[in-house]
Amino acid sequence: MTYSGAVKVGGPADVHELADLMISKVAVGEMNNNAYLLRCRATGEQLLIDAAAEADTLLGLIGDDGIASVVTTHRHGDHWGALAAVVEATGARTDAGAHDAEGIPVPTDVLVEDGDTVTVGRVTLTARHLVGHTPGSIALVYDDPHGHPHVFTGDCLFPGGVGNTWGDPKAFVRLLDDVEEKLFARLPDETWVYPGHGNDTSLGAERPHLAEWRERGW
Repeated sequence: MTYSGAVKVGGPADVHELADLMISKVAVGEMNNNAYLLRCRATGEQLLIDAAAEADTLLGLIGDDGIASVVTTHRHGDHWGALAAVVEATGARTDAGAHDAEGIPVPTDVLVEDGDTVTVGRVTLTARHLVGHTPGSIALVYDDPHGHPHVFTGDCLFPGGVGNTWGDPKAFVRLLDDVEEKLFARLPDETWVYPGHGNDTSLGAERPHLAEWRERGW
């Protein structure tokens, strides 16, 4: 089956099969949050990005193999609603951005800074600290050695714009600056974008609109 990234709450996961990594995307909760299960094909080790809601759904996706860690992209409650239950059931390590961890009620084992690496089995992802939606949001970049990069952006980049900055012009400019500098300037158009809500996109689909976003102010 061809991966589309179009999932709905209550529906099945969509699985993106890469050479070294399997990415399972599922939608959960009242705010239609995306959670992503990453599985290293060489070792079977798994990592979950955003234990957002519906712990039973996430634990069913994880299965009997468990997970080594859960990465929370940012401090907003709709992205960690099932974190305590998932950690209790799996014993997983918790990772979060160093500047957002204080806003997450489940203790963070690893404080992640810009440029730090997060591993799942033999696969390495690089964290990018993006300020504006929250003080410590992180995106995770997987530079697939067999293809194009993949980036998990939390609520910092979506199809059609950056994340919500609630009418704060300084926060908006900071977020757009960070997204341009740390994602668009460093990664090619083919980069697949996995956001915290809704459908996937690519940097190439969004790049032509950066000036429009800056002009409109959101």
